[in-house]
Amino acid sequence: MKYVRLGQTGMRVSPLCLGMMTYGSKKWREWILEEDEARPLVQSAVEAGINFYDTADVYSRGESEVLTGKLLREFQPQREDLVIATKVFNPMSDSPNDRGLSRKHIMASIDRSLKRLGVDYVDLYQIHRFDKDTPIEETCEALDAVVRAGKALYIGASSMYAWQFLKMLEFQRQNSLASFVTMQNHYNLVYREEEREMIPLCLDQGIGCIPWSPLARGFLTGTRRRGDGKSETTRARTDEFGHSLYYRKSDFDIVDRVVEIAKERQVRPAQVALAWILSKPAVSAPIIGASKPGHLEDALGALQLKLSEDEITRLEELYEAHPVLGHSY
Repeated sequence: MKYVRLGQTGMRVSPLCLGMMTYGSKKWREWILEEDEARPLVQSAVEAGINFYDTADVYSRGESEVLTGKLLREFQPQREDLVIATKVFNPMSDSPNDRGLSRKHIMASIDRSLKRLGVDYVDLYQIHRFDKDTPIEETCEALDAVVRAGKALYIGASSMYAWQFLKMLEFQRQNSLASFVTMQNHYNLVYREEEREMIPLCLDQGIGCIPWSPLARGFLTGTRRRGDGKSETTRARTDEFGHSLYYRKSDFDIVDRVVEIAKERQVRPAQVALAWILSKPAVSAPIIGASKPGHLEDALGALQLKLSEDEITRLEELYEAHPVLGHSY
């Protein structure tokens, strides 16, 4: 495994981050893999050299963090060899203060996440979305307090508008606060609106992108069918959020092009889609999901696939503008 810098930090991560949302409790989503199913996949990831793992408090209402900590301790007991990321923002109960990015919620949430993960600190603590109901000054100062307390080494953000992100970055820097080092944004071959403002901003500011849904929730694997927009997987049948993001005619046209190039290169469509996003200079490590051994094998294979400029042009030329998608959870 060849490791890369996470943005402009000195920390090195595998060029693939394993997203742990897939693992937790079926009580949260029926397609979630519970402990026995998740164990061999996490073991394979660790053995392959993946050292970067991303979860969130809201995934399986905390059970994903519990399982992430348990399995990583089992297969990689050396804490310093792991880069663990989690997130805060979404409601964790009906309590009015158990949500958002207030100082109260952030300070309570980091402690609860650390307890569930079974660690003394996380490497990357991220705000899951922008909180329009909390002053950015309060959020940024609370995140700085988390870092100064040694509970997180770095902080990051996720899907929001570029102007919101820059406003927070400027406040952090003007006040010598811990500053965001990553942006976990929605970015893939069928959703490239981030190229308009967010990605240029990240390149200018030295922020590492760790895109979520680089395979468009499986859409770019070529398994979906025109017309019904469904596949045989449980997740695809029940993922209404995914159906709100993709399935336009032009999206299917791009998938057809991915499949075409995959056949020419004698590789899997998923490998072509991942090779494309890995070619982007702003991207440190896309966050991949793996619910089957083949998913992890495809992702690792993509690290060896280098697309030509002509292939990249062919993949990109069919894209049509989309409305902003994915800023809400």
